Amino acid sequence: MTGPSRPSSATDINFTFDGKRYSARRGDTLAAALLANGIGLVGRSFKYHRPRGIMTAGVEEPSALVTVGEGGRTEPNTRATDVFVYDGLVANSQNRWPSLSLDFGAIFGLAAPLFSAGFYYKTFFGSAKRWMFYEHFIRKAAGLGNAPTESDPDRFSQRAAFCDVLVVGAGPSGLAAAVDAAEAGQRVILVEQDEILGASLIRDPQELYSVWVQNCAERIRAAGGRILTRTTASGYWEHDLVTLTQRLAEPGQVPHNGVAQRLWHVRAGQVLLATGSIERPVAFPNNDRPGVMLSQAVRTYVRRYGVCPGQRVVIATNNDDAYLTAHALQEAGAQIVAILEARPAPAGQGQNLPVFNNAHPLSTKGARHCLKNVSGSVDGVTKSWDADLLAVSGGFTPVVHLHCQAGGTLEWNDAAQAFVPAQSRQNVKTIGGAAAPAPVFNATPVAPAKKSFVDFQNDVTLADVDLAWAEGYRSVEHLKRYTTLGMATDQGKTSNMGALARLAEKQGVAIPEAGLTTFRPPYTPVTMGLFAGAGAKDAGAHKRRLALYDVHAAKNPIWQPLGYWFRPRAYPMAGETLADAAMREARSVRTSAGLTDVSTLAKFEVSGPDAVALLETICATTVGKLAVGRGRYTFMLREDGFVFDDGTVWRIDENRYLLTSSTGGADRMATHLSYVRNYLHPSWHVSVVNVQEHYAGIAIAGPKAKSAVAKLIGEEPPRHMSTISAKIAGVSVLVLAASYSGERAFEIYVDARNAEPVWTHCETAVIAEGGCLYGLEAMEFLRIEKGHLVVGGEIDGRTTPQDLALDKMLNKAGGFIGASGLGRSALSEPGRRQLVGLEAIEGSIPEGSMLVTADGKSPEGHVTASAFRIMEGGSIALAHLADGFDRHGEELIATSPTRGQRARVRVIAPHFYDSAGERYRD
Repeated sequence: MTGPSRPSSATDINFTFDGKRYSARRGDTLAAALLANGIGLVGRSFKYHRPRGIMTAGVEEPSALVTVGEGGRTEPNTRATDVFVYDGLVANSQNRWPSLSLDFGAIFGLAAPLFSAGFYYKTFFGSAKRWMFYEHFIRKAAGLGNAPTESDPDRFSQRAAFCDVLVVGAGPSGLAAAVDAAEAGQRVILVEQDEILGASLIRDPQELYSVWVQNCAERIRAAGGRILTRTTASGYWEHDLVTLTQRLAEPGQVPHNGVAQRLWHVRAGQVLLATGSIERPVAFPNNDRPGVMLSQAVRTYVRRYGVCPGQRVVIATNNDDAYLTAHALQEAGAQIVAILEARPAPAGQGQNLPVFNNAHPLSTKGARHCLKNVSGSVDGVTKSWDADLLAVSGGFTPVVHLHCQAGGTLEWNDAAQAFVPAQSRQNVKTIGGAAAPAPVFNATPVAPAKKSFVDFQNDVTLADVDLAWAEGYRSVEHLKRYTTLGMATDQGKTSNMGALARLAEKQGVAIPEAGLTTFRPPYTPVTMGLFAGAGAKDAGAHKRRLALYDVHAAKNPIWQPLGYWFRPRAYPMAGETLADAAMREARSVRTSAGLTDVSTLAKFEVSGPDAVALLETICATTVGKLAVGRGRYTFMLREDGFVFDDGTVWRIDENRYLLTSSTGGADRMATHLSYVRNYLHPSWHVSVVNVQEHYAGIAIAGPKAKSAVAKLIGEEPPRHMSTISAKIAGVSVLVLAASYSGERAFEIYVDARNAEPVWTHCETAVIAEGGCLYGLEAMEFLRIEKGHLVVGGEIDGRTTPQDLALDKMLNKAGGFIGASGLGRSALSEPGRRQLVGLEAIEGSIPEGSMLVTADGKSPEGHVTASAFRIMEGGSIALAHLADGFDRHGEELIATSPTRGQRARVRVIAPHFYDSAGERYRD
């Protein structure tokens, strides 16, 4: 298969396929390398296990799916046409056993009538016991490829960018548009999914094309533009937000900097789509045999990679483009044995070529999984030709995926027999071949439906489309789901138009009247690790570091993810377990002093003449009566009256306030504030600034906290729920007197850039008082014992202020969001779950356990948080219990069947420590 333009000296890369070693030329795709090594059989089809080869040269490849890489870098269902060979690449065929050439699964092909469209709806009936029998075999047959069993050692990153013009596609149109925009002074980002720019100009070379492409790239960069290769625009979202998937390493390859892929979030002023078009296959029996390829793909392998996929070639076409392939093949030394031209008139490009008009392919034959013969119809007469390659071209389908994802509409182009972009509700424009595909001859031969494949990845044939029609599936969306057409990893890039044409034919209508399917992101598959980004190793969470991260890390804490953040859970000393360390830290807070980092709390500065109005709309408590320098606890409701967050509000100056809320709800609260400010009351004179990361927060709590703070600031600390400005270590700070532990406590807010010296002085002062650092675990013990609430635990989206005994704090004047929702009768009906405390009579109370009565009826509540008493010992918990306020003194069972744990508990008030609140007022 190697063409004359492929120098043997360039085969300097070694790779393996199914365990056998081969060599390749640098810049080859795996598909090109396999063809160059004479390998035509690459995989097996999903349902029937039919032998499949390489059909295309791009991301639309439906058949040549392989598994690339080893260990945690294993990536199944990789398109051989979309991975560039690197030294040491390991590739394996999939969906076969025991081998690719001898696959026992091919027996499914003999039973094809049993697996027609919708067979799973019509076959597996019977008793539940029979279904268990079916399930074993269904699960073994399901899926393509095998998922890796080892963790991925690589990292994934995410970046955001802004530009005036985003150009998708670096063909001639995209390059020219990017140059014009960049040199007009606009910020330009040009993205190309290939590793080189202007690849189509190699397939169809123009004079000095390489010089022109290089010149364009230099001009774009010189004007300040950015060019991203191996980058796919995978999704188009609201407000011209486009997500880009950038490969920094090939599948299975060890990245040189540890980062395998990067996800870009690009907000563009304008998007230009130069995405080109995809060549359509032709439907006829056995059109999926290895050796049947798309015409432009053949030309790409010949011209770009120096690989001639066959020596005796038949070409089937309904357009002029395929003649370029014929000439390229002749230049490579191949023989054109026939051109099956669907058009009735002689083609101008066909001089000195064996052209047969009014002709189309009928079937193929092969031996040992290779193409050997092509039969066709010429003016109704059957002819056959010995051939090892059939290049087909059924026209071109514009790549309209991103246009449609942006909310754009399509219109039918009769000359091209394709849908082209029309109007769009976003600032996007399609240019080049995607906007004006080449014309084709629209006479579609009526092919026998059996084994005439339209969806090569999911083994959907014309017969399946016909059967779905016969069974009443008229909508194209219903047809898609019933037959699985276009639902594989290729999303029907080569199949949708052929199936749509067949559906229109069955309906007796024009193709545009048959309807359209929906184009959903991503355009090509995206690995899950990329969505997780830098937090892929931490349950998919994005990772943000505290301003004092290095200070904490030096003390080797146990880290705990909390929202976006990782915070110290405890600071164990030699030999201590987590529980030991947390209890020691909590006791220090109860007896002397403790120091902790509270930087992650949500923080918002609200200022302006209408600041009070905004806050009294957001907060369910009164705010306007606060004096300057005073603060209070508050909570916020959804419009339906349920509590969704809590925090504090402080009056810093006449028209300036600081609002704090929970760490995990920071983004939600920011959105809520923006909604009220910008949509409900856009005329108000008020500013809301998110200062969560501007300020680092340091809390000092305990009976000796007041003494420590007094020494730090050189003056009397503020009284409870008051605030003053001061200096620590020469750095300006804001000191708030508020307690989450039940002890006298202070929160110190400082510019995050200057936090380290302040923390160091605070740590010294606390240790001098006999105290220590404490983490989240100790904080949890302290707040449970005091009966304080936490979002996600007690505030779980299902509780009202009445359920949490907060109703006495409500602003009696109303006017806050959720006030009207509280009036609903359902929120005051008997049986609502209310906040209570639990003390163990026997056993330890399991976290998250269900509360049942002794006779074991249905659960009447659940434990939201449990702990041990810090000084006295004994297990305690907070819980939600039906009619809990009236059940104090009742005994229940707290049971956790999944853990095999249970405890006998007594219902009491949810305040286990200093219920009068005397300690934090000292």
